[in-house]
Amino acid sequence: MTFSTPQSRLIVALDTADRAAAERLVEATEGTVGVYKVGLEFAMAGGLNFAKELADAGHAVFLDMKLLDIANTVASAVRSAGGIGARYLTVHAYPQAIRAAVSARPQGLSIVAVTVLTSMDDEDLRETGYADTASALVEKRIAQAASLGADCIVCAPTEAAAAHRSGLVVITPGVRLPDDAAGDQKRIATPQDAIRAGADAIVVGRPINAAADPREAALRYTAAIAEGLAARD
Repeated sequence: MTFSTPQSRLIVALDTADRAAAERLVEATEGTVGVYKVGLEFAMAGGLNFAKELADAGHAVFLDMKLLDIANTVASAVRSAGGIGARYLTVHAYPQAIRAAVSARPQGLSIVAVTVLTSMDDEDLRETGYADTASALVEKRIAQAASLGADCIVCAPTEAAAAHRSGLVVITPGVRLPDDAAGDQKRIATPQDAIRAGADAIVVGRPINAAADPREAALRYTAAIAEGLAARD
């Protein structure tokens, strides 16, 4: 599992409940995107069938299901994701969920541990009952995920350097070009900064899938990734 080119490092979220819209987005961005992400919104509207079709056509598919359940259920879901042909599958970075996912991981599927959502900050965590800051909790979860055999970690760009030191593949959402709206993201950075900090791949949703020209928007992000890689070398 390698991210060898700027294009391969761009994961585009198919955040829609409309299959036709997803088809148009894939058609518009094909050749400029490394991975297509199917999350809960699309999954609930037939997106899992579409994900299998993408995988069967040779596309890399990222299932963003953020699994968190009893161990047997997580393990069964992981095996089902392997049947779809997904290359990446997210689980929440709780030890029991990671252990179950890793134990059931089929060949070709990478288990991606999600630390703390990029839409959450310290105040959100306090409201949920955590005493740790977001950065402290992320660092704990990175260490646990690495020790339990996860393949990849999802964290905010601001935590990419700590994640990179773990040896895990680092995937960062919450990435925006300077002129893109932040939306509901709170812990964000530019693609250049995320890659310089140690991110191996970035996830982009609305700035590409809601753009008037998604292909042009994707190309802007791959160019920014290339700039980050050049600065890191």
